[in-house]
Amino acid sequence: MLAAGAGSRWRGDGHKLLAPLPDGRSIVRAAAEAAVSSRIGPVIVVWGAVPLDAALDGLPVDVVHHPGWAEGQATTLTAGIAAARWLGADTVVVGLGDQPGVTAHSWRAVAGAPPSPPIAAASYDGVLRTPVRLPDEVWAALPTVGDEGARVVIKARPDLVQPVAVTGRPDDIDTTEDLERWN
Repeated sequence: MLAAGAGSRWRGDGHKLLAPLPDGRSIVRAAAEAAVSSRIGPVIVVWGAVPLDAALDGLPVDVVHHPGWAEGQATTLTAGIAAARWLGADTVVVGLGDQPGVTAHSWRAVAGAPPSPPIAAASYDGVLRTPVRLPDEVWAALPTVGDEGARVVIKARPDLVQPVAVTGRPDDIDTTEDLERWN
């Protein structure tokens, strides 16, 4: 799970990932709990701008610090893949820490999609979003610089992508207004 950005559009107190949802959980905790509940494998949370250890306390996740987070999402994705590779993984399912409405079912559906085409992306009413399954055969095609991750490959190579119809709420919470709409 990518959770390293500065949250520059957030105007509330503290960092957006630590902001509470109506049930009291932080945004990042709710997102991580869904990934853990999916039981698809080890969950890695890559952080950068703000430490997330306390917000994720008690969850069975590997929390990885990425000191180069300010260089863009591509470097954070690269750091996450490196951590997954270190754990012996040959496939990752990537989600975002600011999407607490992505369900465990969505994580499982994407992870369990047929292996061909190799990239599986959650489709919410026909719109591709995260989570996205990326096997090692496509890792070399992913950008390593800039502020885009897998969507670069998804746009350039739609023949490699299978949409996986899911339910849930893929909205990012980037601003205080986004959080107010969530409530």
